[in-house]
Amino acid sequence: MDFTHLLRPAGFDDIVGQEHLVQEGMPLRLLCEKEALGHSFFYGPAGVGKTSLARVIAKSMQLPFYELNATSLKIEQLRKIFEQYKNALQKPLIFIDEVHRLSKNQQEVLLPVMENNSVLVIGASTENPFFSLTSAIRSRSMLFELKPISNESLHNLLLRAILKGDIAIENDAKEYLVLSSGGDARAMLKLLEFASNAANTITLALLKSLRPNALQAGSSEAGVHYDLASAMIKSIRGSDADSAIYYLARLIEGGESAEFIARRLVILASEDVGNANPQALTLTTSTLTSVSKIGYPEARIILAQAVIYLCASPKSNAAYLAINKALQSVRDGKILEIPKNISQQNEGYLYPHDFGGYVKQEYLSEPLQFVELKEIGYEKKMKEWLQAIKS
Repeated sequence: MDFTHLLRPAGFDDIVGQEHLVQEGMPLRLLCEKEALGHSFFYGPAGVGKTSLARVIAKSMQLPFYELNATSLKIEQLRKIFEQYKNALQKPLIFIDEVHRLSKNQQEVLLPVMENNSVLVIGASTENPFFSLTSAIRSRSMLFELKPISNESLHNLLLRAILKGDIAIENDAKEYLVLSSGGDARAMLKLLEFASNAANTITLALLKSLRPNALQAGSSEAGVHYDLASAMIKSIRGSDADSAIYYLARLIEGGESAEFIARRLVILASEDVGNANPQALTLTTSTLTSVSKIGYPEARIILAQAVIYLCASPKSNAAYLAINKALQSVRDGKILEIPKNISQQNEGYLYPHDFGGYVKQEYLSEPLQFVELKEIGYEKKMKEWLQAIKS
């Protein structure tokens, strides 16, 4: 039994999740009900209802619906549709999946009909398509994000499927269907379909034989990619090693490249650990080199070592704050004349090594302060040394 077809929503009220878009009174729904929706692009994880939403919109606005995929789309296909509705009173809704894969030529073909509104274009992608679309397309469109479906909404959808299919299923199997689907309604319904075809009663053991591991909200998908990376970085910054290792595991299982993770760790080593533990930058740079040479699965161990090391390191963002303050000062127009003694003219320059390593002289034509070292880790020693030589 094809549950994805059987439970396909007929209207906005049938859509599972996405309340921020489809609930009564929400802007997207209001625009559709007033037949005033413009060209739009949907992005979000797989199985959250992007195609279903486009179908409901076509039905709500009473528009002919054409479903295309950018990976196999031919320009001639588009031109045939345009020609068919050239002088028609009704315009079609052209839905393009994987819209981030549209070539520049395909986008140029779409642009004139988007400009004159002779068709309604809706695109969908698991990635934010605005990064791959031309500025001309972006300026004529709206962007809507669809989010992973909550476990509560998945559970309600599952109950509807069980009722429609008259399926015998054990309670722990219901729970596994929801929790292992990672917010993906299609994945849940497909597993239910395969299991119902395999046995008269669906058990947890049966489901685990078909799907041994829970699906991940893959890190390559829009939003989740950055949410997981952000969660890992914030956990390291907060010195919570268990949380950081968990999010590292999520990134790895979601298919994230070892190099991407390592690059983020290198940045954090300077931004958040800084001179409180200068060795952190050396270790994370070595991590980046190592994982690029070794790859998975062994790279996971190197990444884990670096993450734990960073969690256990004292933290200072003094360097991060200092350069930001200095940059802002320059941008605000604070352009000072370079003193002659430290310019190429060397007029009156005092060579510090001739004075035991430090000598007081003019380095700025007026006093400015950006660097505020903290009394944390090795940075405390640095601060004490600078104070000592200047006193």
